[in-house]
Amino acid sequence: MKQETPQTSLPENAYRELKPGEEYQPVMPASSNPKEVTPYSVTMGVVMAVIFSAAAAYLGLRVGQVFEAAIPIAIIAVGMGTVLGKKNMLGQNVIIQSIGASSGVIVAGAIFTLPALYILGLDAAFWQVFLSSLFGGLLGIVLLIPFRKYFVKEMHGKYPFPEATATTEVLVSGEKGGNQAKLLAVAGLVGGLYDFVVGTFGLWTDTVTTRICEWGQVAADKFKVVFGLNTSAAVLGLGYIIGLKYAMIITAGSCLVWFVIVPVVGSLAEALDPATLGALLGVTDKELLANPAGLLTAENLYAFIGKPIGIGGIAMAGIIGIVRQSKIIRQAVGLAVSEFGSGKASPAATERTQRDLSMKRILSILIATLVCVFVFFHVGLLDGWVQSVTAILIVFIIAFLFTTVAANAIAIVGTNPVSGMTLMTLILSSLILVSVGLSGTTGMTAALIIGGVVCTALSMAGGFITDLKIGYWLGTTPKKQEAWKFLGTFVSAATVAGVMIILNKSFGFVGEGALVAPQANAMAAVIQPLMTGGQTPWMLYFCGAALALVLTSIGVPALAFALGMFIPMDLNAPLVVGGLIAWFVSNRSKDAALNKARFDRGTLIASGFIAGGALMGVVSAMLKFFDVDWKLSQWAASNAAEWLGLVMYLVLIGYFTWHTLRAKKEE
Repeated sequence: MKQETPQTSLPENAYRELKPGEEYQPVMPASSNPKEVTPYSVTMGVVMAVIFSAAAAYLGLRVGQVFEAAIPIAIIAVGMGTVLGKKNMLGQNVIIQSIGASSGVIVAGAIFTLPALYILGLDAAFWQVFLSSLFGGLLGIVLLIPFRKYFVKEMHGKYPFPEATATTEVLVSGEKGGNQAKLLAVAGLVGGLYDFVVGTFGLWTDTVTTRICEWGQVAADKFKVVFGLNTSAAVLGLGYIIGLKYAMIITAGSCLVWFVIVPVVGSLAEALDPATLGALLGVTDKELLANPAGLLTAENLYAFIGKPIGIGGIAMAGIIGIVRQSKIIRQAVGLAVSEFGSGKASPAATERTQRDLSMKRILSILIATLVCVFVFFHVGLLDGWVQSVTAILIVFIIAFLFTTVAANAIAIVGTNPVSGMTLMTLILSSLILVSVGLSGTTGMTAALIIGGVVCTALSMAGGFITDLKIGYWLGTTPKKQEAWKFLGTFVSAATVAGVMIILNKSFGFVGEGALVAPQANAMAAVIQPLMTGGQTPWMLYFCGAALALVLTSIGVPALAFALGMFIPMDLNAPLVVGGLIAWFVSNRSKDAALNKARFDRGTLIASGFIAGGALMGVVSAMLKFFDVDWKLSQWAASNAAEWLGLVMYLVLIGYFTWHTLRAKKEE
């Protein structure tokens, strides 16, 4: 095969359905032999995995949203190649992006579950976090590979793959040169410094609420109505990338809780007897009578009433996803079984661009991983053989069933609903483990580690399908992507385990100033009563599940809405602000090409805000870990600092909008 110079644009039929008999020819055709796996691409991929694992872990634990690292890593890969004067880097850049993107998916799997160990006061060693993330990532890779051809080839043009599309465009444009990396670096510097000033010095607050005004304080105390807004650059950028539609659906869930459910329950509180009200708020009637004003706050009502309803909705959304994807599971398994049973590769598979790891290799890795997981559970967590066998069956069955749900969610909307699916996993595994004699602290630890493995597997499955679709469009070798994804998984798992321990020592997950870790708090709230025999709010879960069914029946994405009910309002409202900026800049002109150029420029700036803000957040955490305290605590707690936070947020919005509108069509 010969070395060919790749095209600098995608074929016309890249994003549409193919006509009968039509074939898609990637940018790097199957007949070419592009450079892909080199010392440079592997080293850069590992470096990206380490950096973005640390950044994503901080952001995810702080706001509950893990940004997808694929786009920023692709931009950096293109920029570094340009700076170093390298040519024909498309194949190598895909490998860099694929290895590095392991960061976001491994982080999502780990931080949505394992911080619950700290929240519940359980022991969480480095090796537990590392092995849970590693084994989950390995399972996600091998369980997804049999579905690759279905999602990326058989369904060509039927799924939009929003994140894969954006990343592919970045990589292709990198072959033309340009200033995208410079734009990303400037935005990263602005967003990073903005969030660093808040996190390290406290010159202004990172959250503004209606309590800033006298009328807002009265509304909070008397009517239990509070509106909050996080002012960080990273969350603003996240809202831009999510877009206005889903940002509004998510925030609509928050509005239902904060502006309807919480005020209504608050108004009825006086009619409830202290014992009933105390049970709802997780306190005794004596504690409630001793401090009714301090306990009957909007925040407490949200935590003990609104959140469980959101949990029920998330779990039901996961069940609905499995039911909807049952046909896909059967079809993809049929493709995999037919290839395995034939004993030889099909003609299409002989092409370089359609060559996967062999089914025998995949099966060998799968069996080896399951054996390692079994030993991990049996030696490190559980005592009896029955419990260990039960645990490994839970992991394999649920991970396999939910793999297509995760991949399909990414393919359609670019969002992986792993937290909802993992919540259901925890509920099911806890009930099953209790039935085989496991309970108490040992049961909670085991269930959370099991949940961590499953969550990471689903997160990897959803994220990896993005990498494989990028490779399909561009013409890289799937086998190489699949093989080197294992290295990215190992590096990311080790990094996130170390970062999580540092963040726990620096900020903690409980108490004042703790990291919010919303998903992990939900896991802790669900699992504790199941394993210790406490009161479980089944009726609230049921209400959330019923709401999810109603939302699905009227065409509203139940998962996004339920996540909005579960995640605090102040972290959801900024998503709408970012979404409004995206809508404004992409509809400002009557020239469609100019609108697209502005939106694409905004995507780069938003990615810079996310990456820069998250990275500087890690720096702030490291300073705190080493007892370096530069925070102006007294000023940061003042009302003036909150007003300044609002002003600086408006300045940031103005800068974001102005800088985005500077885009030109020829860019």
